[in-house]
Amino acid sequence: MKDVRKLYETFGELIYIVAMSDGVIQPEELKVIEDKLRDHPWGGDIKWSFDYEVSKGSTIDELYKKVISYCKIHGPDPEYDFLINILEEVAQASNGIDEKEQKIIDNFSKDLLEKFKTDLSEILQ
Repeated sequence: MKDVRKLYETFGELIYIVAMSDGVIQPEELKVIEDKLRDHPWGGDIKWSFDYEVSKGSTIDELYKKVISYCKIHGPDPEYDFLINILEEVAQASNGIDEKEQKIIDNFSKDLLEKFKTDLSEILQ
């Protein structure tokens, strides 16, 4: 059985990564995060995870590896659309999406897509 709570905690970690990719979390980014999570059923868990990473000061590279690893284990999920949407809005919130932020979003999508294609091909055999 998939650990849904862990998936949403992972979302908070990735949102932290994108917000911190330029070195500082902007007030505009925080507003987007709070607005997007306010009505989400798991918004409190996602925000808790984000806040935890802020207080911990996690390194982006190590945390990204952890996020991708968990998402690959978790497998396909319709909530990834929500995640990609919030990542793009957070990145766009302060002076548009910079190159580092776009790379994180693109790599996340690419890594998951490749994993999902592999999983699907194994299921179909």
